[in-house]
Amino acid sequence: MTSLPDADAVAAVLASLDERTAADAQTLIGMMQGISGHEPRLWNVGTLGFDGYHFRYDSGREGDGHALGFYPRKGKITVYLMDGTARHADRLARLGPHTTSRVCIHLKRLGDIDATVLDEVLRDSYAYLKSQDGQMHRA
Repeated sequence: MTSLPDADAVAAVLASLDERTAADAQTLIGMMQGISGHEPRLWNVGTLGFDGYHFRYDSGREGDGHALGFYPRKGKITVYLMDGTARHADRLARLGPHTTSRVCIHLKRLGDIDATVLDEVLRDSYAYLKSQDGQMHRA
């Protein structure tokens, strides 16, 4: 994690992006901030996260993560669904061009997808995580 204050760290990430990716990042910040009611924080190298939740691995290890978040890079944005993409398969089928992994949605740009569907998925994911806070189990 960086030693910069949150707002400065977020601004530094945004300043490092090309114009199109920065515009997409600003849209995602507005969307995720509106859902969570929280300002973005830099969670690691380039992940902008909103709010948090507590999780517990089956092994007993515990930790905290961002409840909503994304990692913007030139030509690629990764949106994190910390409750997993499988829970959202039906909606994601209507999203538009993307790929997924266990907890990630990979997009080339926001203009290629249905932002309303993404907003629905993010709202559902956030509500689920917050309802499970402290009791979220990961394998």
